[in-house]
Amino acid sequence: MQMCWISATPRWPQHVDGCAAVASCLGHNISLRGIYGHPRRLVTDAARRLCQAIEANRPEELVKFVLMNTAGNSNRDIPEKISFGQKCVVGLIRLLLPPHVDNEKAADYLRTEVGKTDRAIEWAVVRPDTLIDESKVTEYDVYSSPIRSAIFNAGLTSRINVAHFMADLITNDDIWNKWKGQMPVIYNKASL
Repeated sequence: MQMCWISATPRWPQHVDGCAAVASCLGHNISLRGIYGHPRRLVTDAARRLCQAIEANRPEELVKFVLMNTAGNSNRDIPEKISFGQKCVVGLIRLLLPPHVDNEKAADYLRTEVGKTDRAIEWAVVRPDTLIDESKVTEYDVYSSPIRSAIFNAGLTSRINVAHFMADLITNDDIWNKWKGQMPVIYNKASL
């Protein structure tokens, strides 16, 4: 299986040609420029361009696309329980923090424009909760929806566990078949 790393270039079809999977962990820098500067649609535009590049290559096999996102983004394909307070805070976050809207639009692009019956791409959107650094993979749990409030009772998810789960999605067909076309939420086991 060929893994592909993409830089900002107009030759994206060349870069993803022959790839069995593409993983995107793009995000905005936590700085004034990173949050309020350009590009405002970094994650969404990259997801769109990567998917268009995959489709331009007309792959013989479906290509897996895994997007890292956030537990603060709701999966609008299923009814997720969100408190009124969290809805209000997320509404404010949408107004005040453009990267949150970018994450929502990137996941929505996969859900609604690529969909579940695309001829070239299958996808999964991985939603970690509060990201932390750890030096090794630990036990973690994956759920179809958040089991706690991302705003008022956030869990912890180590970056290395997110990477481990994303790699498992790409390389393990059983795990992929369980989560493709979905937006699983991942938590470190110790934070539950």
